[in-house]
Formats: sequence, structure tokens, C-alpha cells
Amino acid sequence: METFSIKKINKPFDITIDTISSDKSISHRCAMFSLFSKETSYIKNYLTAEDTLNTLSIVEQLGAKIKRDGSTVQITPTGELKEPSDVLDCGNSGTAMRLFCGLLASVDGAFTLTGDKYLRARPMKRVADPLRSIGAKIDGREEGNKAPLFIRGDKLKAFKYHSPTNSAQVKSAMILAALKAEDICKYKEDELTRDHTERMLKGMGVNIFTDKEGFINIEPLKNSLKPLNITVPTDPSSAFFFAVATAINPNSKVTIKNVTLNPTRIEAYKVLERMGAEIEYIQKEDIYEPIGDIVVKHKELKGVEVNENISWLIDELPALAIAMSLAKGKSKVSNAEELRVKESDRISSVINNLKLCGVEYTEFEDGYEIVGGNLKKATINSYGDHRIAMSFAMAGTICEMNIEDTQCIQTSFPNFKEILDTLY
Repeated sequence: METFSIKKINKPFDITIDTISSDKSISHRCAMFSLFSKETSYIKNYLTAEDTLNTLSIVEQLGAKIKRDGSTVQITPTGELKEPSDVLDCGNSGTAMRLFCGLLASVDGAFTLTGDKYLRARPMKRVADPLRSIGAKIDGREEGNKAPLFIRGDKLKAFKYHSPTNSAQVKSAMILAALKAEDICKYKEDELTRDHTERMLKGMGVNIFTDKEGFINIEPLKNSLKPLNITVPTDPSSAFFFAVATAINPNSKVTIKNVTLNPTRIEAYKVLERMGAEIEYIQKEDIYEPIGDIVVKHKELKGVEVNENISWLIDELPALAIAMSLAKGKSKVSNAEELRVKESDRISSVINNLKLCGVEYTEFEDGYEIVGGNLKKATINSYGDHRIAMSFAMAGTICEMNIEDTQCIQTSFPNFKEILDTLY
């Protein structure tokens, strides 16, 4: 089991980071959505982490030709998607498994989706059930709730679906299914979640729009889509760990280059601003996604209450918990039940590890309250969750930290430790 030992930083830092991992959510989608075109898609700066390489491998198993030219991945579909001769391994990625459920639900053939032990423990009925309601044939352990999942493609009915779950993964799976449905489909969520799927598909030529009632309307494909020609931006969720490190280390500053400034992806930075950090956003371009730089400067932090736009924060809340633990006063997170079904139960994972660090807390079913003050050195368990591991690495810059089971970081952020070392 791989362990990180993080040392305390004893001096301010002022750094510019242009080597943060490319955005994982966008990389996954680029690989998958290229299958809807007949021409070659060119994806610059594709994330070369375990999860996204697994997705690329699945796309290849489904019949596409993959070519790498430096930092650019070229994906050329070779006709109709083919039935693979082996299982499709999604690794640790819930995004890949859930989106492929929607994409493959209408494809002629049989497909088995699996993943590592952590992914095989995560709930999938939130995607399987709405897909089944429109004709998808999906089965698996616990009546289709746990992988391995088995899919046999079939014709899909048009739908009008108001989701009980605010989830970008559920939304994206249903949108991908809608592209091959019998007629125009409508999908609604109560809170806007990450909209990379809508933005990218619209850029490729899909007729997709939101009506006055708040339903996303998706017109089925009549022809193949335009190929992608995209540069994947820096992942703001990965970059956020270093924003937190800056916010908790006195007199420090970080400039993070070429980040997506999509409003559904930078809410954590807005929360950090409310806590007192000084943050500037410098937009440069807006093709498939708004892209620019983020500058963060340390300021004394104060407690904050977080109960809105939770779906925009779901990946960053563990790192925010570190900032909350060092802020003045109490902080509270609520309406965040979704944290319990991520790579780990992130409410329990955060709270159990904060307890080891001497932090005063109260746990709720949908969140937690943290009393800010001090963190003390501890040995913590990542629970196989890369975001837990990296969040407590940020805590280590203040009080030292031993983090067990850190191999999971490779799934999303291969050069994390290399960048962390530049702070010293």
C-alpha cells in the first residue's frame, strides 16, 4: 500500500502552475462523443490518467481507431459501433460507467461494464432505472445496482423525465440515450449540474436547448455529428487543491493557467472567496468551454455555510473541509447527501480523518459542521478515494500528514506529488 508523508511548509510561496492535469470530465466526454462522428476528432491535451486511458481503450474496443501525435489524440470511428470480444473496464470511473450505460443502451450488441473494487461497490440504479424505463436492457448485481453491468442494446422510447437526482452523470447518460431514441426527448433537473455534455454536443451539431419549463430538449440524431477539434482545459477541481494550499498558508499566492471557467465548475473558488481568500478570474477564450487563468492569494479565512449548488461542489467539498478546519468560527455543509455515494462515503471519510487531526465536528446525514481552529499531525486513510488523499495532503502543508493508500491519486492526477513538491 503506497503512503505519502507530507511535510509542513515553513515559508510563503508564489508560484505559477501550468502543469495541472487536464480536465477529466471533459476528456471522458471527448473520447465518447467522438464516436458520434464519421470523421477524425482531434483532442489536444487529453488527460493521460488511468481512468481516461481506460475510456480511450473502451472507445477502441468499440471499433474506433486511436492515434497519438504528441499531446493530441486522434479518434477515427470506423462505422457502426461493434460488439467487443471482452469486458469493458472502466477502472475507478463512475463517469465512464454511467455515461457508457446511456451511450450503449441503443447499440446493437451485448456489453459488460466493470471496474475496480471501489467502482463495483458504487450504486448504478440511479442510471439503470431511468434508462430501463425507456426500454434499455441493463442488468447486474443487486438487480442492476452494482457492476459488473450487462447491457444488451435495444430500441429506446422518447421520454419526458424529471430527475429526482441532481447528477451530471445521470443527465449525461439520459442525453446520450436520447440521441438514439424514437423522438424528441426532454430531461429536467432541479439544480443545474455540470453542463459539459450539453455544451460539447451542441458544438458538434446536436439540436439541444432548454425550454421555458426548464426541460432540456434533445432531438435524436438524423446524421453523424461534426468531429471535435478541442483543447482540453486544465481541471479546476484538481487545481482547487492548490488554491486551498494557498488560502491556508500565510502570504502565499498561486496562478493556475488555462482552467475551464465554466460556472458549474468554479463554485468552490466562489466559496473560498466567501471565506475570505482573494481570487481573480482572467478569461481568455470561449469555444466549447470558457477558459482562462485563476489567481489565488492568501487571506485570513472565516467560517461559511454551504447549502446551495452542491452538485457544483461535490468534488471539492473534501478540500474545502480542510480550509474550514483552519478558518475562524464554524462552517456547515448541508444538502450534500450525494457525498455518500462518491468514490467513498465522503462525509464519513472526511469526518473520520478530521477526528484523527483533532478537529471538532458534528456529522449529519446530509453533511457536517466543522469548528475551525487547528489541525494536528495524523496518519489518515484515503479509503481509496483520490480526492480524500489529495485534500489531506493539503492539510499536511500546515501540520504534516501521513496518508495511506495513495495509489488512487494516479486515477485522476498523475503529477500531483510533483506539483506539490514545488510549494516547498
